[in-house]
Amino acid sequence: DGWSSCGLAKMVSVRRLISPASLSARPVGTDQYLSVLSYNVMLPNSSDGWWTYKMYDPVKMAGRREVMEWEHRSGLLKDRIGMIDADVVCLQEVSPLSFEEDFSFLRDELGYDGYEMFRRGRFRPATFWRSSRCELVQPPRHGDRTLLTTFRLKGNKNADDDLKIDSGGEGDSQKNWHVLNCHLQAGPEGARRVRQIHDGVDGVFKLAKKLKEHDPANPFLVVCGDFNGGSECGAVRYAEDGSVDPTFLEDNNPVTSKIKKMRLASPLTDVAETVPENTRGFKGPPPTLVVKELISIMVQQGTEAYDEPALSDMVTERLEKIYKRYATLSQGGANQGLEKEVMCRQDVERWLTVINGQVGRGSEFRTAAKEMGYEEPEPEDDIGRSPNDAVVKNKVRITLPSDGILTLQGFLNVYQSELRQGKFWGIAHDLSVLGEPLPDAGVFGARFDRMYCSRSLQPEAVLETVCDEPCPNENEPSDHLPVAASFVPKGTF
Repeated sequence: DGWSSCGLAKMVSVRRLISPASLSARPVGTDQYLSVLSYNVMLPNSSDGWWTYKMYDPVKMAGRREVMEWEHRSGLLKDRIGMIDADVVCLQEVSPLSFEEDFSFLRDELGYDGYEMFRRGRFRPATFWRSSRCELVQPPRHGDRTLLTTFRLKGNKNADDDLKIDSGGEGDSQKNWHVLNCHLQAGPEGARRVRQIHDGVDGVFKLAKKLKEHDPANPFLVVCGDFNGGSECGAVRYAEDGSVDPTFLEDNNPVTSKIKKMRLASPLTDVAETVPENTRGFKGPPPTLVVKELISIMVQQGTEAYDEPALSDMVTERLEKIYKRYATLSQGGANQGLEKEVMCRQDVERWLTVINGQVGRGSEFRTAAKEMGYEEPEPEDDIGRSPNDAVVKNKVRITLPSDGILTLQGFLNVYQSELRQGKFWGIAHDLSVLGEPLPDAGVFGARFDRMYCSRSLQPEAVLETVCDEPCPNENEPSDHLPVAASFVPKGTF
């Protein structure tokens, strides 16, 4: 396939650790090692967003709102991150609105005095490190939902000796360790995910050349984060196979118009797959996204969850029952000689208060308002305004029309819209608190959170977190579980 032959045959047996556990123990015989933790901490954090409680099981968490608050969740995060004690911590889904306050514990209590947050977006990656251990070589590089940090390690007893490895003992510039923190685009965006990982890895190759590393195609590289897809998605295939071409389809669409191939000497190594199978009580790496199974009972058979899905009959029947309970306005049917109840504004407000805590927030509110006849006001006329006049655009506040009604079809359209946005958890929550819970269909698990290394490194220890109940819960602060590992140069042992 054009890749150089440098497989995993020389790798020593990888230590498997089960959370709660620590990566702080240094490998014997070398100071050239780096430990990395990747963790999607789940937005909302403390400020941005109010819907955290919808992510939790409404029955198990009834009357336990404190478990869902940031104070409790951040305490769990601090304990978990502190226990793992990695040299570099890569987080995903931090909020720029409260980043400094939310994660001050990493700096003030856990000693991660170096950090960089991604510059754009609402759901941002952020990377932390201890300057006593890692020295930043270049300013962090911001890609498309990727954040690249490059370090030299401090405290090496004899770095030049340690670096005389399979690729040849390259000298000072080879001491660079690159960490690529990724939060790839969610949803039916396979092509963008492939571009994101391709550009991120290619950025490492370009930087290695700029830094005059002896062999830029064999950098010390760790790639980690939320890939928003399993082993079948294009981004993962690119990482593990080294390339994708136009014949590769994801969600029935090609992920690239021309072949995309890494400029590294070899594809990346899936760190979790290096763990010996006989050390696990189950086959393969554990899932990192552990949530309620909902798609199989929420999406109508014959439609795709992420490609124009339709509400299942089971959900539609429950929504119809809910609508009948909330609809109080009699709408005359003089022509038909019949009357039927529809939801007036007060009925809609009662419904929204139950599911969202108040009127005026949430996508259910916005969709309902439009279904009831709300129209955005026309933009202000610019005639007569000088080009130099400052124009202040205030965000228009959406309101429910005072005389509007929400029909049954409009009510169903609200949840059809939620389904198309992939908010399965939100629909399940609403049905439950409205008295029509879905049956328990078990747990859905997927390995969206991944960690890879270049073939010039070998995993020394891999830390896995296992949970068999839907997350988040009272012990897990996110719907994702952390992944972590420590690395040494290949051929160290």
